[in-house]
Parts: sequence; C-alpha cells; structure tokens
Amino acid sequence: MTLSMTPAEKLAVDTIRTLSMDAVQAANSGHPGTPMALAPLGYLLFNEVLNYDPANPKHWLGRDRFVLSAGHASMLLYSLLHLAGVKEQDSGQPAVSLDDIKNFRQIGSKCAGHPEYGHVAGAEVTTGPLGAGVATSVGMAIAAQWFAGRYNKENFPLFDYNVYAVCGDGDMMEGISSEAASLAGHLKLSNLCWFYDDNKITIEGSTALAFTENVAKRFDAYGWNVLHVDDVNDLPALRKAVETFRKTADKPTLVIVKSQIAFGSPKLAGSHEAHGAPLGEEEIKATKSAYGFDPEKKFHVAPAVYQTFADGIGKRGAAVYAEKGKLFTAYAEKYPELAAEIESIILGKLPDGWETEMVPFPADAKGMASRASSGKVLNQLAAKLPWLLGGSADLAPSNLTWLKFDGAGEFSTQTPAGRNFHFGIREHAMAAAANGMTLSGLRAYCATFFVFADYLRPAIRLSALMKIPTLYIFTHDSIGVGEDGPTHQPVEHLASLRAIPNVAVFRPADANEVSESYKAAVQMTQTPSVLVLTRQNLPTIDRTRFASAAGVQKGGYVLAREATGSLPELIFLASGSEVGLCLEAREKLTAEGLSVRVVSMPCFELFEQQPESYRNEVLPPQVKARVGVELGVEQGWRKYLGDSGVFLGMSGFGASGPAGTLMKHFGFTVENLCKTAKETAAAGK
Repeated sequence: MTLSMTPAEKLAVDTIRTLSMDAVQAANSGHPGTPMALAPLGYLLFNEVLNYDPANPKHWLGRDRFVLSAGHASMLLYSLLHLAGVKEQDSGQPAVSLDDIKNFRQIGSKCAGHPEYGHVAGAEVTTGPLGAGVATSVGMAIAAQWFAGRYNKENFPLFDYNVYAVCGDGDMMEGISSEAASLAGHLKLSNLCWFYDDNKITIEGSTALAFTENVAKRFDAYGWNVLHVDDVNDLPALRKAVETFRKTADKPTLVIVKSQIAFGSPKLAGSHEAHGAPLGEEEIKATKSAYGFDPEKKFHVAPAVYQTFADGIGKRGAAVYAEKGKLFTAYAEKYPELAAEIESIILGKLPDGWETEMVPFPADAKGMASRASSGKVLNQLAAKLPWLLGGSADLAPSNLTWLKFDGAGEFSTQTPAGRNFHFGIREHAMAAAANGMTLSGLRAYCATFFVFADYLRPAIRLSALMKIPTLYIFTHDSIGVGEDGPTHQPVEHLASLRAIPNVAVFRPADANEVSESYKAAVQMTQTPSVLVLTRQNLPTIDRTRFASAAGVQKGGYVLAREATGSLPELIFLASGSEVGLCLEAREKLTAEGLSVRVVSMPCFELFEQQPESYRNEVLPPQVKARVGVELGVEQGWRKYLGDSGVFLGMSGFGASGPAGTLMKHFGFTVENLCKTAKETAAAGK
C-alpha cells in the first residue's frame, strides 16, 4: 500500500493504531484490526475535516457529526477523542483519558466495548448493532437540513453542518442500512457522507463466503454519489473525496475505501483473526517495530502527536465555534424569538405555553378511537412545540399522525422546514432516523401499527439505552383490529415493550388519558415513550363521576372507587379499551351488592416510580381479590394481581373476524367479566 503522509501525520496515525492494539490486548477482548486499518481516515476526519470544537462537544447544535457505525472498532473513536483533547461539556475534564484507554472494556472506564451516547463525551450515538449507526446518521442529516430550513436567514448560516459515518461490511449486510440508504437517497441528503470500509473481512473469514454484491451499483441505484478510494493510507485521495462530497448538492455520498485489516501486522494483516481478538504481545511488538515505534512501550503518545491535533482540530474547532457564537449573538438581536427556540432546544426545555392548546374532551358515551384522539392531541401539542415533528411508515391516514395546522408542511429538499415526514414502508430505518433527529435536539415521533413494533424494537431499545425521549406511536393495538386476523393483532407486544428497561409504555383508556399521556411523554427528557392506541371507539369517560385523567401522570390511579367508602371486596385493573369494560361491569356488580374498585393502569413504568404508600393506596395489600383485564398476554401483570388474582387476557393468538365477534369469542364481555369477578371475590373470602 502507498503511504502518502508527512512524518507528523504518520506519527499521529500510527499512534492511533498502537493505542488500539494496546487497549485490546490489555482487556484481552475487542477488535484491533479495524482501528488499525482505518486510523488514516479517522485522523483525516477529526484533524482536518470536522467542524467540531473539542471543548464544546455537545452544546454547539451546528457542529459536524461523526458516527462510528462499525461500533466494534470503538478504539478508533476513543483514540481520536483522547488525542483530539475532547472535553466533557460541563466539567472540562478529558472525555477520554489515557487511564480510560488503559481500562478499555472494564467497569468504570468511559471506554466501553462499543461507543455509548451519554457515557462518553464525543460519542454522538450508541453503536454496536450493525447498521444502526448509519441509519441513525440519516436522522441526523435530516435534522441538520430541518434546522437550516427553519432557522437560517440571509447572512446567518447558523446550521450548515455535515454528518459523516464510518461503516463496514457488516453494516452493509444488515437490512436496516438498505432501508436507510434508500430513504436518504430519496430525500437527497447532500449533507450526509458514509465511508464504507471495504476490507473484505468478517469474523468467519472473507466476505466472499456470503457477500458478493456490487455495493457501488446498489448505492448508485439509491441515488447516491459513489466515490472510490483505493488505499485508505492515501490521504490526498481521501481529501479529494471529502472535497467532492462537499461540492455535491443534490445527493448523499458513499465513499468506498479499500483498507487492510490489522495494517502493519507482519503475521495478521489481512486476516480475519485480527477482527475480534487481541493480536498477542509478540505480534504487537513486531507491529510496533514495523511502524518505527519502540516495541517495549505501551500506551505511548509522543508530545508531538498531541500538538498535531491541537494545531488541527483544536485551533480550527475553537475558531469556528467562536465565529458561530458571534453570529448567533447578532442573530438573537434580529430574530429573538427564533433564537429563544434554539436556546430551548440546546437546554432540552419545552417552550412556554406548550400545553395551552391541549383542552379536555367532554364526556361522550360513543367517544372515539384513541388513535383519533391522539391525532387531535398531537396537533394541539405540535402547534405550540415547533420542534415536535415526525411521520408514519406509510400509515398516516390510519395512524392519524399527520400534522394539519397551517405551516406544518412536508419535509423535502424544497421545503426543509416541513414537519410531516413520509418514511415509506421502512419501519426499522424510520425508528433509527427518529433517534437521530432526537439526538440532534428535536422531539421526533414515528408511527405504525402496533403489531409492527417488532420491526422497531432494536431502535426502541437503543433509545432506552441512550436515554433519549423519542416518541413511538402505535395504533391498532389488539384483536380489535378484526378481520385482518392474527398477523395484524398484537397480543404479546405490550409485554415485550414493557420488558425493555427505561421505556414508558402508555395505553390510555379514553381521549383524556391520551392527552395526559402526551403531556407525560413530552416532559420526559431521558426516557423514550410508547403510545399504544385503538382502532375501535372508546367512550370518553365522564370525569365528573370518575377520577381526573391527571392520574395518568402517576401511571396508575383509582378511576372508580367502591361505593361503600371502605376497602373494596374486589379490584379491577385494566389498561386501554378494557377500562371501559371494567366500568360497565362495576356498575352491574355494584347493583348486585359487590363493592368494586376500578384502577386504570395506563403506564406500569410511571406507577412503579411512585412511593410505596401511593401504590398501596391504589392497590391495598389487604384486598387479594383482583382481576386484571387486558387484550394481551399476562406477562407483567402478576406483580399487581398477586397469587390470588385472576387475569382475563389472551393466552394465544387472535383470529380473523369482526371485532365485536372476536371480543365475545375470547370472553371480553361484561357478562364474563362479572362472572370472573364474582368467582374471584368468593374465592378470596
């Protein structure tokens, strides 16, 4: 391979390589080969390309973004963050110290096995699941264009940043990357550049074992600008590719870069053995000797390397940041309201009066589907929250997630400030893109049918892991879907999403619970929210007779108290559409002399956060006779029902037929609920 580097550049590049080798060896775990191969690319992007201030890695919304989608090569990023002198935003301490690198993959180190957003400053997104990083980068590029469309004014280019992602063969093989690349090409995201490390190696061996497609032709078909760099060590060729990307105004860019895994290793260069295992002490010494380094020194960084980065990204980043700061000060004088919005986004605050359009729904026996009330509430909320935006996976007419107020618009190249998105039938990429938009400071939502939550689950899990408030809207939540049959009737999905840590799952019982669910969700800053909504109408509960829907804020609340005023003989617990069924059964049972309480449980996660005293007030421990009702599987309910409680739900899949017929078939009737309640109360005496 041709080396086209100055001595200072070569020293910096090889230091990235040696730090990566030493860290993986010390941990006896990790992936040294790719950081060694891609060190020239990482050096070039950080030290010459990125508009990024190491001293301000977070609060500068207009910074360039770098995404290491090949997250297994995490030591490439950690080495770069250390050498570039990236600081923690608030403390000013190094984002990655040399001690952190020495403790790579150990508890307490910022250098986790794969980069984690929030765990280390400078990691823009949690990567590891292959394909997720590049898909998230699409959302980041969308956000950049949206910011520019809404906030840039003549002579005030506050937002002109680019998004760079590094990906490998694994990313290219995962289906999500195809979805994301197709969407990016359609949207003509010219501020997006992926570098594809075409090293022909995976864990099992050569990519020829399973991957022989022509990636360049695939991306050409997606509408991308495809460039080639034959040797990653050829810095002038990389610079030319970046220059071409910057001049391309009508499409995203893919740079296919040839590299050799474990470059410089006498025995392991080009071998799959260097992909996921340490090189070994002797091979590391031999490799360091090949680089011209002292083979006996570990974790060594020459002072000149720090100076190289200080003279590069350090000076350039600080200068650009200062320039943008002056520009924003002048902007704030001329456009104070827009500047205030930007400051709120930076601080993660909601605008004043964000809830003023959210009005209560009057009692209505006929009511409306919660997907319909959701559509109304979403529009009420978005009208006062300008950076709330999103779309559906080709299902907006069914999900009712379209923003209809004046000025909402549709996102496109011509209208980049539009707030409605057509994601197409790309659920996985849609959710990842929503994460990218949220990571950029926006409040993004995405929507589809609840049964397709399986396609979004990986992105939802990453939302939870990153502690970001992406909003997921799911409709057609149960066997109430009807004739479409069991393929479209989710029964296990509530349990599966409730099983993910740090996800707030809301299943509201009526229009006012929908409104309160949105209020709770939008105020969360470190938790993604899932709204689960019906296709069928739900009565709007008369809140003059029953408790306020504000109880949603506590996750579970006493909706209807027992008539006697003392402890109830039986408690109904339900979520969503089944709450109304419980209210009907309570009326009948009360008339027959049974003292019954109805507890609405729209969000288990919020309920668990309440003090024990409140939870015991809602569910008195003395009352053992409890009936849980939900159009799903039982998993997760037993902690509220106890050993004596009974669950009325689904034990298998649904069936195809009219919704009303299905409800009777599976026992979701007032008559069956009353029968179950009487038997449960009698058994508890």
